Amino acid sequence: MAHSSHSFFHFARHARFILLAFGIIALAGCGFRLSGPKPMAFSTVHVSETQYSQLGIALRRQIALSGSTQVEEDASRAETRLQILANTRSREILSLTATGRVREYELIQTLRFRLVDSNNNELIPPSTLTARREYTFSDEIILGKEQEEALLYDDMQSDLVRQLMRRLAAWQRP
Repeated sequence: MAHSSHSFFHFARHARFILLAFGIIALAGCGFRLSGPKPMAFSTVHVSETQYSQLGIALRRQIALSGSTQVEEDASRAETRLQILANTRSREILSLTATGRVREYELIQTLRFRLVDSNNNELIPPSTLTARREYTFSDEIILGKEQEEALLYDDMQSDLVRQLMRRLAAWQRP
């Protein structure tokens, strides 16, 4: 009896492996691939955000990964200019405890931008992207919650950069 149950588990393990391999082959066959940075319709872009800020670093990195566009630090030599109009963060109280202490916060990060050409014609009018995250708060572990908040803001910024890159890649020449 012990031998037959061992054989069954051995068979089940091989069956799972075969199904997994078949699934991977099927995904590859249908053209599935992880989405990466998409090419953009312009060859150079000036980014108004300083190259020393977290946002500026992230934008320059993602633009470089697109493979089609280079960041031009001299705005007068760039085919397009990505103007960051605002990058704001806020925190709102979502709920309180029975004693009036904060239980939950909502973090909000908003990024406003526009894309213009070398003649200052708007290619993408002023647009707003927003990311939100909620988290529970505790007075007893303030340092940990501050670190959690910082990580959530980093995650939101990454989300906003991905959204912005999709918008830039979606723009087509008229």
